[in-house]
Formats: sequence, structure tokens, C-alpha cells
Amino acid sequence: MVFDATFFALVGLILFLALVVYLKVPGMAARSLDERAGQIREDLAQAKRLREEAQQLLAEYQAKRKEAEADAATIVAAAEREAAMLTAEAKVKTEEFVARRTALSEQKIKQAETEAVTAVRAAAVDLAIAASEKYIATKADAQVQQTLFQNALGEIKARMN
Repeated sequence: MVFDATFFALVGLILFLALVVYLKVPGMAARSLDERAGQIREDLAQAKRLREEAQQLLAEYQAKRKEAEADAATIVAAAEREAAMLTAEAKVKTEEFVARRTALSEQKIKQAETEAVTAVRAAAVDLAIAASEKYIATKADAQVQQTLFQNALGEIKARMN
């Protein structure tokens, strides 16, 4: 029998495979692969949980955003109502102020008219008295003046009693 290199390569291969089986390398490789697969499953499960949590957080934040938008819309509507109310109130107060000022002005005008009429009447009376005095002084003689004086004196005494 001739032992050539091929024979020794075959014996070496058989010994190597026997050693591998004896040391349980395929079991270790299978265990290692199983552990790696288990780790990958755990990572996938954790990723799925994280994704679900992220979706829940997203839904919560979207709900909070919608709620905040609704609150903002309510606040804006309330501010608009209040502004409209304040505008209406200011308009009413302005109209009342204008009405009071108009009434006060009209009252002052009426008072000024009354004072003017009184002043004109007083001036007319003074003018009439002055004209009467002048007329009586030029037209009446001493006896007529004495009679008028006595009559006026009698009227004053009658009114004083």
C-alpha cells in the first residue's frame, strides 16, 4: 500500500472532523446561533414596543395639540367678544357724553338768549326812560313837571304802604 499525500489529507480530514465532533463544536455553533437569534428576537420585540410607545406618545401629543388649538380658538373668540363688548360700551358712553355736552350747550345757549333778551329789554327800558325824560323836559312846563312829580311821589307812597 502506498501512502501518498491524498491518503494523509484524508486521514487528517477525518481526524479533524472527529475532533470537531468530540469537542461538540456543532452544538456550540448551534447554541451561538440560537443565542444570536434570541437576541435578535428580543431586539425586534423591544423595537416593536418602542415603536408602539412612540405611536402612543405621538397620539397623545396630537391630542394635546388639538386641545391647545381648541383652547386658543376659545381664547381668541372670548377676546373678540370682549373687544366687541368694549367697543359697544365705548360707543354708548361716547354717545351719552355727546348727548350730555349737547344738552349742556343747548342749556347755555338758552341761558345766553334769555340774558340777551333781558339785556335788550333793560336797554330798551333805559332808552325809553331817557327818551321820555328828554321829551318831558322839552315839552312840559314847570307846572306839568310838578304834577308828574307829585303823581310819582304818591304812587311810591302807596306802594310802600
